[in-house]
Amino acid sequence: MNKTLLITGGAGFIGSHVVRLFVNKYPEYHIVNLDALTYAGNLENLKDIENAPNYTFIKADITDAEAMNSLFQQYKFDGVIHLAAESHVDRSITDPNAFINTNVMGTANLLNAARELWKGNYDSKLFYHVSTDEVYGSLGDTGFFLETTPYDPQSPYSASKAASDHIVRAYGNTYGLPFVITNCSNNYGQNQFPEKLIPLFINNIRNNKPLPVYGDGKYTRDWLYVVDHARAIDTVYHNGKQGETYNIGGFNEWQNIELIKLLCEQMDKKLGRAEGESAKLITYVKDRPGHDRRYAIDATKIKNELGWEPSVTFEEGLSITIDWYLANEEWLNHVTSGEYQKYYQKQYS
Repeated sequence: MNKTLLITGGAGFIGSHVVRLFVNKYPEYHIVNLDALTYAGNLENLKDIENAPNYTFIKADITDAEAMNSLFQQYKFDGVIHLAAESHVDRSITDPNAFINTNVMGTANLLNAARELWKGNYDSKLFYHVSTDEVYGSLGDTGFFLETTPYDPQSPYSASKAASDHIVRAYGNTYGLPFVITNCSNNYGQNQFPEKLIPLFINNIRNNKPLPVYGDGKYTRDWLYVVDHARAIDTVYHNGKQGETYNIGGFNEWQNIELIKLLCEQMDKKLGRAEGESAKLITYVKDRPGHDRRYAIDATKIKNELGWEPSVTFEEGLSITIDWYLANEEWLNHVTSGEYQKYYQKQYS
């Protein structure tokens, strides 16, 4: 194997799709998946490649600096794709310190370990930091986030991701560490933990539970199919220019309430219910603090410079996603048991 890559957070939603893509597409790479296996990390997401000869799983936490240093020295990583993060805005409002510790200090630990291993010999090395469009703050009714948009984070989650972005750039500017950063829009697809909107509502519709909609439901997001995001990460890792930032978006802007209505329509058809039956479950709830009104990504740069663009429309991707959850009820029942139920009751009661 001619290259060893570390992928952090590889048992999570986006990370598992990235790990699968790299393991299958690059048999000459040794892919090391590092995950702390917190509530959102699930090795069931990777059962299809767990015995691949070029794949290794390591259970460890990026907040443990000593463990990260040892891991880098043991495996001599040529590159890092850093996805491990606390990522749910609602949870960040409840427990901001967990987000600061993981997203800020954890990222710094990885950067320090990489710098110590590579010692200025950066030939064929790369630290790829995966971030979010939420660092840019909130948009009005018009306009798009560009790579040059000033940061204006509005939640503890987005502030912690903004801080980690700045730290990565600082290590590039100060130490010459080779890096790229991508900021992506909302992801959806298979294996997403059901605290996020689409799998949460699929599960609730399946069980005839209320669909909690914040505020007036007119918050707008750009949606990106997770398989397309994994393809974009592959493209940027291999062809992106060092020191650059690339926005990754789905060109799919939807108001939450319109997305939910589309989801209800598709669920009614797939479950054989009467038209409009699932929409009766929509329940408006108190808005959350610091709720950004609109996100919209301009992904022109990655399209023009690297040739990447989404492969499916939102309607197509949503249908594929619903089919997967309905066919994998055992997975869904397993991850929504126990502690998740307590969290759900607290958050949406």
